[in-house]
Amino acid sequence: MSATLSHKTRSRGRRTGGSYRPIAEINVTPMVDVMLVLLIIFMVAAPMLTAGVDVNLPASKAKALQTEDQKPIEITVDKDGKIYLADTEIKKMALISILKPMMEGDEERRIYVRGDRDIEYGKIMEVLGHLNNAGFRKVALISRPKN
Repeated sequence: MSATLSHKTRSRGRRTGGSYRPIAEINVTPMVDVMLVLLIIFMVAAPMLTAGVDVNLPASKAKALQTEDQKPIEITVDKDGKIYLADTEIKKMALISILKPMMEGDEERRIYVRGDRDIEYGKIMEVLGHLNNAGFRKVALISRPKN
């Protein structure tokens, strides 16, 4: 909390007698409080926005991929074999027709495939085969780091 002692100013007229100047300083304490609350909210909410569909990723000793300017497209295959684009379920046959317009004009954009560790290897290979047949060459598999 801040306070300012101001000096009495000259009379502004006969009727007013003397008056005090208004405080011309901004009290920043409430603004700092609001900003700290917003910071905490965003710190708690940010990890929840990273992955769309919850899958149990396999562990590997592979190096992390370099981050790029443009966000990659994430395709997820869950333990039931359902395919998701971000967090929206799609059919396998519709996958390519949805991806082509997204990749138009940007052939360097990566596609990340996240597969549950309990799913059959062949189901993930089917998705990779569809992507390869459609001409997508920048495809990578995602795993969690092995401790």
